[in-house]
Amino acid sequence: MSDGRTARTASVITHGRPAQSADALEALLRVAAETGTELRFDDQEVEKHDLRSGPGVVVGGGYRPDSDLCVVLGGDGSILKGLRRQIWTGVPIFAVNLGEIGFLATIDPAEQVDGLRRAFAGDFEVLGLPALEATLPDGTSYSAINDISVNRRSGDRVAELQYGIDGEDVGQVRCDGLVVSTPAGSTGYNLANGGPILAWGVEGYAVSFIAPHTLSARALVVSPDGELALHNGSSSPVELGVDGRPRGLLGAGEVLRIHFRREAAVLAQTEGTSFYRRLREKFGRLAG
Repeated sequence: MSDGRTARTASVITHGRPAQSADALEALLRVAAETGTELRFDDQEVEKHDLRSGPGVVVGGGYRPDSDLCVVLGGDGSILKGLRRQIWTGVPIFAVNLGEIGFLATIDPAEQVDGLRRAFAGDFEVLGLPALEATLPDGTSYSAINDISVNRRSGDRVAELQYGIDGEDVGQVRCDGLVVSTPAGSTGYNLANGGPILAWGVEGYAVSFIAPHTLSARALVVSPDGELALHNGSSSPVELGVDGRPRGLLGAGEVLRIHFRREAAVLAQTEGTSFYRRLREKFGRLAG
């Protein structure tokens, strides 16, 4: 599917280390000036790069999620940041990989100039990415593009976690924690944890266990409409993480409820990109 929308405005997110994205930022500014695209930089980006307002460059204030496009110059962490900021907006994320793997990236740096020209012309395909919604007992909810995890706190005893689907008990595991991942996130924490890889486009989510103290614990793929209820049966709280960021504690005896949400964010892709080619090329770099 081609996006086909000309991007007259683009919000920009760059690598956490400014020097890492300096050259890519210069190229972005040149292409935007050439195509007449307005670039928008929030206060954080202004501070990182000492930017000044000028023709086609708007600086200062908070992040603008109402642009036509979000351009990310960074690695998977920066791309995740962009996806979270644009969740539920329908605004595509077009990412230039400046990280080690860049599994979520649209293009590599060598393709940047031509790629950005095509991006601003709307010449790219889009992929809708699902999210996971985690709800704590007090009603607080968090959305994750990659994964939700619960981990025993350092120094605490092994966690006792009970889990069920749609009100049906599935199992109880003594472990260091548990990871629930989307297809996009299945190649991250879940994969390192021995969980299954889910191809993009698969509707459903994976549940895998961190250092289970049993031979019977197996990773599980849950249907998209199944509600996962995770009960902390431990005598102490466990830590809650959302896309790798700490989000508080799940207290002893409390239940975390997780739902799959379709089409939460939009990732730009070049024509002909496939999940399997991406998997081979990105992870093949680590083989040597």
